Amino acid sequence: MASPSHSKMAPEIPPIFLPHIALPNRPKPVATKLKKKLVRRTDKDYSQALRRTYQGLFLLMNVWLGGLFYLWVRHFETAGLTRAVGRPAGVEGWLPIAGMMNFKYLMVTGNVPAMHPAAMFLLVTFVAMAFLLRKAFCSWLCPVGAFSEYLWRAGRKLLGRNFHLPRYVDLPLRSLKYVLLGFFVWAVSSMSAHAIGNFMQSPYGVVADVKMLNFFRFIGATGLIVLSVLAVASLLVQNFWCRYLCPYGALLGLAALFSPLRIRRNTTACIDCGKCAKACPSALPVDKLVSIKSAECTACLECVAVCPAQGALQMALPARPGGRVRAMPTWAIAAAIAALLFGITGFAKAGGYWTSNIPDQVYRELVPHANEASHPMPGDPALTK
Repeated sequence: MASPSHSKMAPEIPPIFLPHIALPNRPKPVATKLKKKLVRRTDKDYSQALRRTYQGLFLLMNVWLGGLFYLWVRHFETAGLTRAVGRPAGVEGWLPIAGMMNFKYLMVTGNVPAMHPAAMFLLVTFVAMAFLLRKAFCSWLCPVGAFSEYLWRAGRKLLGRNFHLPRYVDLPLRSLKYVLLGFFVWAVSSMSAHAIGNFMQSPYGVVADVKMLNFFRFIGATGLIVLSVLAVASLLVQNFWCRYLCPYGALLGLAALFSPLRIRRNTTACIDCGKCAKACPSALPVDKLVSIKSAECTACLECVAVCPAQGALQMALPARPGGRVRAMPTWAIAAAIAALLFGITGFAKAGGYWTSNIPDQVYRELVPHANEASHPMPGDPALTK
Protein backbone atom coordinates (compact mmCIF):
# COMPACT_ATOMS: atom_id res chain seq x y z
CA MET A 1 0.00 0.00 0.00
CA ALA A 2 1.39 3.28 -1.02
CA SER A 3 2.38 5.74 1.63
CA PRO A 4 0.54 9.07 1.85
CA SER A 5 3.60 10.83 0.64
CA HIS A 6 3.46 8.81 -2.51
CA SER A 7 -0.33 8.76 -2.89
CA LYS A 8 -0.61 12.56 -2.94
CA MET A 9 0.57 14.35 -6.01
CA ALA A 10 2.68 17.50 -5.59
CA PRO A 11 0.69 20.70 -6.03
CA GLU A 12 1.01 22.09 -9.54
CA ILE A 13 2.86 25.41 -9.69
CA PRO A 14 1.10 27.93 -11.87
CA PRO A 15 3.21 28.94 -14.89
CA ILE A 16 3.20 32.50 -13.67
CA PHE A 17 5.46 31.54 -10.78
CA LEU A 18 7.98 29.63 -12.89
CA PRO A 19 11.41 31.20 -12.81
CA HIS A 20 12.38 33.12 -15.98
CA ILE A 21 14.88 31.20 -18.03
CA ALA A 22 16.92 33.38 -20.37
CA LEU A 23 17.23 31.97 -23.84
CA PRO A 24 20.41 32.49 -25.78
CA ASN A 25 20.37 35.44 -28.22
CA ARG A 26 19.80 34.29 -31.74
CA PRO A 27 21.09 36.43 -34.61
CA LYS A 28 18.39 37.98 -36.69
CA PRO A 29 18.22 36.67 -40.22
CA VAL A 30 20.05 38.96 -42.64
CA ALA A 31 18.76 39.39 -46.16
CA THR A 32 21.62 38.31 -48.40
CA LYS A 33 21.86 39.51 -51.96
CA LEU A 34 22.25 36.62 -54.30
CA LYS A 35 25.33 36.89 -56.43
CA LYS A 36 24.40 37.02 -60.06
CA LYS A 37 25.94 34.60 -62.47
CA LEU A 38 28.39 36.23 -64.83
CA VAL A 39 27.81 35.62 -68.51
CA ARG A 40 31.17 36.84 -69.74
CA ARG A 41 31.47 38.94 -72.87
CA THR A 42 32.81 37.12 -75.88
CA ASP A 43 33.25 40.15 -78.13
CA LYS A 44 36.51 42.10 -78.14
CA ASP A 45 36.06 45.74 -77.18
CA TYR A 46 37.95 48.15 -79.40
CA SER A 47 36.14 51.37 -78.45
CA GLN A 48 39.11 52.94 -76.64
CA ALA A 49 41.60 52.13 -79.39
CA LEU A 50 39.27 53.67 -81.97
CA ARG A 51 38.49 56.71 -79.82
CA ARG A 52 42.16 57.43 -79.17
CA THR A 53 42.88 57.05 -82.88
CA TYR A 54 40.29 59.75 -83.56
CA GLN A 55 41.82 61.92 -80.83
CA GLY A 56 45.28 61.54 -82.34
CA LEU A 57 44.16 62.21 -85.91
CA PHE A 58 42.17 65.30 -84.94
CA LEU A 59 45.06 66.56 -82.84
CA LEU A 60 47.41 66.12 -85.83
CA MET A 61 44.90 67.94 -88.02
CA ASN A 62 44.89 70.86 -85.59
CA VAL A 63 48.69 70.92 -85.47
CA TRP A 64 48.78 70.94 -89.28
CA LEU A 65 46.21 73.74 -89.48
CA GLY A 66 48.04 75.68 -86.80
CA GLY A 67 51.32 75.33 -88.69
CA LEU A 68 49.76 76.58 -91.91
CA PHE A 69 48.11 79.45 -90.08
CA TYR A 70 51.43 80.44 -88.49
CA LEU A 71 53.08 80.51 -91.94
CA TRP A 72 50.18 82.57 -93.27
CA VAL A 73 50.56 85.08 -90.42
CA ARG A 74 54.33 85.28 -90.84
CA HIS A 75 53.94 86.05 -94.55
CA PHE A 76 52.07 89.25 -93.67
CA GLU A 77 54.22 90.07 -90.66
CA THR A 78 57.36 89.96 -92.83
CA ALA A 79 55.77 92.00 -95.65
CA GLY A 80 55.85 89.02 -98.02
CA LEU A 81 59.44 87.89 -97.37
CA THR A 82 58.33 84.41 -96.25
CA ARG A 83 56.50 81.81 -98.29
CA ALA A 84 52.84 82.57 -99.01
CA VAL A 85 50.27 79.93 -98.06
CA GLY A 86 46.50 79.96 -98.10
CA ARG A 87 44.70 80.85 -94.90
CA PRO A 88 43.33 77.62 -93.33
CA ALA A 89 39.78 78.49 -92.31
CA GLY A 90 39.63 75.44 -90.03
CA VAL A 91 41.47 77.37 -87.32
CA GLU A 92 38.20 79.20 -86.71
CA GLY A 93 37.10 76.16 -84.74
CA TRP A 94 39.05 77.86 -81.94
CA LEU A 95 36.71 80.86 -82.16
CA PRO A 96 33.46 79.51 -80.64
CA ILE A 97 32.20 82.97 -79.62
CA ALA A 98 32.56 84.15 -83.21
CA GLY A 99 30.65 81.02 -84.20
CA MET A 100 27.81 81.92 -81.83
CA MET A 101 27.68 85.47 -83.12
CA ASN A 102 27.62 84.35 -86.74
CA PHE A 103 24.92 81.79 -86.00
CA LYS A 104 22.67 84.50 -84.60
CA TYR A 105 23.46 86.66 -87.63
CA LEU A 106 22.39 83.79 -89.91
CA MET A 107 19.18 83.18 -87.95
CA VAL A 108 18.19 86.85 -88.02
CA THR A 109 19.22 87.82 -91.54
CA GLY A 110 19.14 84.51 -93.39
CA ASN A 111 22.59 85.31 -94.81
CA VAL A 112 25.82 83.45 -94.21
CA PRO A 113 28.26 85.91 -92.59
CA ALA A 114 31.23 87.00 -94.66
CA MET A 115 33.75 86.99 -91.79
CA HIS A 116 34.75 83.75 -90.03
CA PRO A 117 31.91 81.63 -91.45
CA ALA A 118 33.87 78.43 -90.74
CA ALA A 119 33.57 79.17 -87.01
CA MET A 120 29.78 78.99 -87.33
CA PHE A 121 29.75 75.79 -89.39
CA LEU A 122 32.11 74.05 -86.97
CA LEU A 123 29.98 75.16 -84.01
CA VAL A 124 26.88 73.76 -85.73
CA THR A 125 28.78 70.52 -86.43
CA PHE A 126 29.77 70.00 -82.81
CA VAL A 127 26.33 70.91 -81.42
CA ALA A 128 24.70 68.50 -83.90
CA MET A 129 27.18 65.88 -82.79
CA ALA A 130 26.19 66.45 -79.16
CA PHE A 131 22.49 66.21 -79.97
CA LEU A 132 22.89 62.93 -81.83
CA LEU A 133 25.89 61.32 -80.11
CA ARG A 134 26.10 62.89 -76.64
CA LYS A 135 29.20 65.01 -75.98
CA ALA A 136 31.25 62.87 -78.34
CA PHE A 137 33.21 65.91 -79.52
CA CYS A 138 34.69 66.32 -76.02
CA SER A 139 36.08 62.79 -75.73
CA TRP A 140 36.63 61.86 -79.39
CA LEU A 141 37.86 65.06 -81.07
CA CYS A 142 38.59 68.01 -78.78
CA PRO A 143 42.38 68.59 -78.50
CA VAL A 144 41.96 70.20 -75.07
CA GLY A 145 39.95 67.20 -73.93
CA ALA A 146 42.66 64.87 -75.24
CA PHE A 147 45.40 66.77 -73.36
CA SER A 148 43.26 66.76 -70.23
CA GLU A 149 42.80 63.00 -70.47
CA TYR A 150 46.53 62.39 -70.96
CA LEU A 151 47.26 64.57 -67.93
CA TRP A 152 44.95 62.78 -65.50
CA ARG A 153 46.17 59.41 -66.73
CA ALA A 154 49.74 60.57 -66.12
CA GLY A 155 48.69 61.80 -62.68
CA ARG A 156 47.20 58.40 -61.88
CA LYS A 157 50.45 56.68 -62.85
CA LEU A 158 52.59 59.12 -60.85
CA LEU A 159 50.43 59.26 -57.72
CA GLY A 160 48.61 55.95 -57.94
CA ARG A 161 45.21 57.64 -58.04
CA ASN A 162 43.17 60.66 -59.04
CA PHE A 163 41.29 62.78 -56.52
CA HIS A 164 37.56 63.46 -56.36
CA LEU A 165 36.43 66.70 -54.80
CA PRO A 166 33.73 66.50 -52.10
CA ARG A 167 30.21 66.83 -53.42
CA TYR A 168 29.67 70.19 -51.67
CA VAL A 169 32.69 71.52 -53.58
CA ASP A 170 32.16 69.63 -56.83
CA LEU A 171 28.61 70.83 -57.51
CA PRO A 172 29.28 74.59 -57.14
CA LEU A 173 32.43 74.28 -59.25
CA ARG A 174 30.55 72.44 -61.98
CA SER A 175 28.15 75.36 -62.21
CA LEU A 176 30.99 77.71 -63.20
CA LYS A 177 31.04 76.56 -66.81
CA TYR A 178 27.32 77.24 -67.10
CA VAL A 179 27.81 80.70 -65.60
CA LEU A 180 30.48 81.41 -68.23
CA LEU A 181 28.24 80.05 -70.98
CA GLY A 182 25.36 82.19 -69.72
CA PHE A 183 27.53 85.30 -69.87
CA PHE A 184 28.53 84.63 -73.48
CA VAL A 185 24.96 83.81 -74.51
CA TRP A 186 23.75 87.02 -72.86
CA ALA A 187 26.44 89.08 -74.59
CA VAL A 188 25.65 87.63 -78.02
CA SER A 189 21.87 87.77 -77.58
CA SER A 190 22.04 91.42 -76.58
CA MET A 191 23.69 92.35 -79.90
CA SER A 192 21.64 93.10 -83.00
CA ALA A 193 22.51 91.47 -86.29
CA HIS A 194 23.72 94.85 -87.52
CA ALA A 195 26.05 95.18 -84.51
CA ILE A 196 27.34 91.65 -85.03
CA GLY A 197 28.12 92.39 -88.67
CA ASN A 198 29.99 95.56 -87.71
CA PHE A 199 31.86 93.75 -84.94
CA MET A 200 33.03 91.00 -87.27
CA GLN A 201 34.16 93.57 -89.86
CA SER A 202 36.04 95.64 -87.26
CA PRO A 203 39.84 95.32 -87.08
CA TYR A 204 39.47 93.22 -83.92
CA GLY A 205 36.95 90.90 -85.57
CA VAL A 206 39.05 90.45 -88.70
CA VAL A 207 42.19 89.43 -86.81
CA ALA A 208 40.56 87.64 -83.87
CA ASP A 209 42.21 84.40 -84.99
CA VAL A 210 45.60 86.11 -85.22
CA LYS A 211 45.19 87.49 -81.68
CA MET A 212 44.37 83.97 -80.50
CA LEU A 213 47.62 82.69 -82.04
CA ASN A 214 49.60 85.58 -80.57
CA PHE A 215 48.30 84.79 -77.11
CA PHE A 216 50.25 81.53 -77.21
CA ARG A 217 53.19 82.91 -79.19
CA PHE A 218 53.81 85.79 -76.80
CA ILE A 219 52.29 84.41 -73.64
CA GLY A 220 53.05 86.42 -70.50
CA ALA A 221 53.71 85.43 -66.92
CA THR A 222 50.03 85.55 -65.97
CA GLY A 223 49.05 83.29 -68.85
CA LEU A 224 51.80 80.79 -67.98
CA ILE A 225 50.74 80.72 -64.34
CA VAL A 226 47.09 80.10 -65.26
CA LEU A 227 47.99 77.33 -67.71
CA SER A 228 50.35 75.75 -65.17
CA VAL A 229 47.68 75.75 -62.47
CA LEU A 230 45.19 74.15 -64.86
CA ALA A 231 47.77 71.53 -65.87
CA VAL A 232 48.52 70.61 -62.26
CA ALA A 233 44.81 70.51 -61.42
CA SER A 234 44.26 68.21 -64.41
CA LEU A 235 46.98 65.86 -63.12
CA LEU A 236 45.13 65.54 -59.83
CA VAL A 237 41.45 65.69 -60.86
CA GLN A 238 40.06 63.98 -63.93
CA ASN A 239 39.21 66.45 -66.70
CA PHE A 240 39.43 69.47 -64.39
CA TRP A 241 39.05 72.09 -67.16
CA CYS A 242 36.30 70.19 -68.96
CA ARG A 243 34.37 69.41 -65.78
CA TYR A 244 34.43 72.83 -64.17
CA LEU A 245 35.38 75.62 -66.55
CA CYS A 246 34.75 74.87 -70.24
CA PRO A 247 31.74 76.87 -71.53
CA TYR A 248 31.91 75.03 -74.86
CA GLY A 249 31.44 71.75 -72.99
CA ALA A 250 28.54 73.29 -71.08
CA LEU A 251 26.80 74.17 -74.36
CA LEU A 252 27.36 70.69 -75.76
CA GLY A 253 26.17 69.13 -72.51
CA LEU A 254 22.87 71.02 -72.71
CA ALA A 255 22.42 69.85 -76.32
CA ALA A 256 23.25 66.29 -75.26
CA LEU A 257 20.36 66.28 -72.77
CA PHE A 258 18.03 65.99 -75.77
CA SER A 259 19.98 63.14 -77.36
CA PRO A 260 18.08 59.85 -77.71
CA LEU A 261 21.40 57.99 -77.45
CA ARG A 262 22.48 57.05 -73.93
CA ILE A 263 24.51 54.58 -71.95
CA ARG A 264 21.91 52.03 -70.85
CA ARG A 265 22.30 49.30 -68.22
CA ASN A 266 20.53 45.95 -68.36
CA THR A 267 19.82 45.25 -64.69
CA THR A 268 19.25 41.56 -65.39
CA ALA A 269 22.60 40.99 -67.07
CA CYS A 270 24.50 43.37 -64.73
CA ILE A 271 26.40 41.59 -61.93
CA ASP A 272 26.79 44.80 -59.86
CA CYS A 273 30.59 44.69 -59.89
CA GLY A 274 30.86 48.51 -59.98
CA LYS A 275 33.69 48.57 -62.52
CA CYS A 276 31.77 50.93 -64.80
CA ALA A 277 31.42 53.62 -62.12
CA LYS A 278 35.11 53.37 -61.23
CA ALA A 279 36.10 53.79 -64.88
CA CYS A 280 33.83 56.78 -65.61
CA PRO A 281 35.99 59.94 -65.97
CA SER A 282 32.96 62.06 -65.14
CA ALA A 283 32.39 60.21 -61.83
CA LEU A 284 28.85 59.21 -62.78
CA PRO A 285 27.14 56.38 -60.82
CA VAL A 286 26.75 54.19 -63.89
CA ASP A 287 26.29 51.06 -61.74
CA LYS A 288 23.25 52.57 -59.98
CA LEU A 289 21.29 53.93 -62.94
CA VAL A 290 19.33 52.32 -65.73
CA SER A 291 20.28 55.04 -68.22
CA ILE A 292 22.75 57.91 -68.08
CA LYS A 293 20.95 61.20 -68.72
CA SER A 294 23.62 63.48 -67.25
CA ALA A 295 25.03 66.37 -69.28
CA GLU A 296 28.47 65.28 -68.03
CA CYS A 297 28.49 62.05 -70.09
CA THR A 298 30.97 62.43 -72.97
CA ALA A 299 30.24 59.15 -74.78
CA CYS A 300 33.83 58.03 -74.12
CA LEU A 301 32.56 54.43 -73.67
CA GLU A 302 35.09 53.73 -70.93
CA CYS A 303 32.36 52.20 -68.79
CA VAL A 304 31.28 49.92 -71.63
CA ALA A 305 34.88 48.90 -72.28
CA VAL A 306 35.46 47.60 -68.72
CA CYS A 307 32.08 45.90 -68.27
CA PRO A 308 32.66 42.12 -68.11
CA ALA A 309 29.02 41.00 -68.52
CA GLN A 310 27.46 40.25 -71.88
CA GLY A 311 24.80 42.84 -72.79
CA ALA A 312 24.89 44.58 -69.39
CA LEU A 313 26.05 47.99 -70.59
CA GLN A 314 25.87 49.59 -73.99
CA MET A 315 25.36 52.85 -75.83
CA ALA A 316 21.86 52.48 -77.18
CA LEU A 317 18.71 54.12 -78.46
CA PRO A 318 15.43 53.73 -76.55
CA ALA A 319 13.64 50.43 -76.84
CA ARG A 320 10.74 50.05 -79.21
CA PRO A 321 7.44 49.28 -77.46
CA GLY A 322 7.74 45.76 -76.09
CA GLY A 323 11.25 45.33 -77.48
CA ARG A 324 14.85 45.62 -76.47
CA VAL A 325 17.02 48.71 -76.56
CA ARG A 326 18.76 49.26 -79.87
CA ALA A 327 22.49 49.15 -79.24
CA MET A 328 24.74 51.38 -81.32
CA PRO A 329 28.10 49.71 -82.02
CA THR A 330 31.33 51.63 -81.68
CA TRP A 331 32.01 51.61 -85.42
CA ALA A 332 28.65 53.29 -86.03
CA ILE A 333 29.44 56.06 -83.51
CA ALA A 334 32.83 56.62 -85.16
CA ALA A 335 31.25 56.66 -88.62
CA ALA A 336 28.58 59.14 -87.49
CA ILE A 337 31.22 61.48 -86.03
CA ALA A 338 33.17 61.44 -89.31
CA ALA A 339 30.01 61.87 -91.39
CA LEU A 340 28.90 64.93 -89.42
CA LEU A 341 32.35 66.53 -89.43
CA PHE A 342 33.12 66.05 -93.11
CA GLY A 343 29.51 66.32 -94.27
CA ILE A 344 28.80 69.77 -92.80
CA THR A 345 32.24 71.21 -93.56
CA GLY A 346 32.09 69.72 -97.04
CA PHE A 347 28.71 71.37 -97.62
CA ALA A 348 30.13 74.74 -96.51
CA LYS A 349 33.13 74.39 -98.82
CA ALA A 350 31.05 73.26 -101.79
CA GLY A 351 28.66 76.18 -101.31
CA GLY A 352 31.45 78.73 -101.08
CA TYR A 353 30.64 79.53 -97.44
CA TRP A 354 33.82 78.26 -95.79
CA THR A 355 36.38 81.04 -96.18
CA SER A 356 36.34 84.73 -95.26
CA ASN A 357 36.26 86.94 -98.34
CA ILE A 358 38.78 89.50 -97.14
CA PRO A 359 41.29 91.05 -99.60
CA ASP A 360 44.97 90.43 -98.88
CA GLN A 361 45.52 94.18 -98.69
CA VAL A 362 43.37 94.33 -95.55
CA TYR A 363 45.41 91.54 -93.98
CA ARG A 364 48.66 93.32 -94.90
CA GLU A 365 47.50 96.31 -92.89
CA LEU A 366 45.99 94.49 -89.91
CA VAL A 367 47.98 91.30 -89.28
CA PRO A 368 51.31 92.96 -88.35
CA HIS A 369 49.45 95.14 -85.83
CA ALA A 370 46.98 92.54 -84.56
CA ASN A 371 47.87 93.08 -80.92
CA GLU A 372 46.99 96.74 -81.24
CA ALA A 373 43.38 95.99 -82.24
CA SER A 374 41.10 96.61 -79.27
CA HIS A 375 37.86 94.78 -78.51
CA PRO A 376 34.80 96.94 -79.38
CA MET A 377 32.66 97.38 -76.28
CA PRO A 378 28.85 97.65 -76.07
CA GLY A 379 27.81 101.14 -77.10
CA ASP A 380 30.88 101.61 -79.27
CA PRO A 381 29.95 103.84 -82.25
CA ALA A 382 31.79 101.38 -84.52
CA LEU A 383 29.08 98.80 -83.84
CA THR A 384 26.17 101.09 -84.74
CA LYS A 385 27.43 102.62 -87.97
